[in-house]
Amino acid sequence: MLVAAFCAMASVIVAAVAFPEKLNPEPSLPFKLYKRADWKATPATEVEPLSTPVQYVVIHHTYIPGACHTADQCKLSMQSMQHYHQSLEWGDIGYNFCVGSEGGAYEGRGWEVRGIHAGRANSISVGICLIGDWRTEVPPAKQLQTTKELIEYGVSKGFIRSDYKLMGHQQVMPTECPGGALFNTISKWDHFEPNAVLPALSS
Repeated sequence: MLVAAFCAMASVIVAAVAFPEKLNPEPSLPFKLYKRADWKATPATEVEPLSTPVQYVVIHHTYIPGACHTADQCKLSMQSMQHYHQSLEWGDIGYNFCVGSEGGAYEGRGWEVRGIHAGRANSISVGICLIGDWRTEVPPAKQLQTTKELIEYGVSKGFIRSDYKLMGHQQVMPTECPGGALFNTISKWDHFEPNAVLPALSS
């Protein structure tokens, strides 16, 4: 009896070590999340930790490259942006995450690495970029929905404060980004802050 009980307990321990995801499964996401390896990111040459949970979420658009409508197109866009941003000596793609028109989310610097996307807000925000030119066109519904769900996921995992403030890039720096049509759209979302005042931080 004791031997049998010990063997049963040992089996549970071995199973827990071999298959930890069965004990603490990651909740399934309502969108497809592509990790850096999925889009063949090159290694970052500079990594600075981001203190979380952050108070701000800053929304961007790429302008160039344009909208991508398949995962393969979006992966190429991620590679293109990373190559360009590294040529500017940023060390990596500037954004924490990007979202494609097909509804996929693409990991840039991720939740815990400080981005280069919004000047002095870099150290207190997560930057999410909607791939495409959204000056006159509104992004597809599934691209907007994934953006909202990505933010909600960040809140649920403790990377973004539950009382976060949502802003467009143009509220932080002199730029058209994230484009007029997209800015008008996010201005109607929960947590949008039309008059956000940032603390005096260096970029």
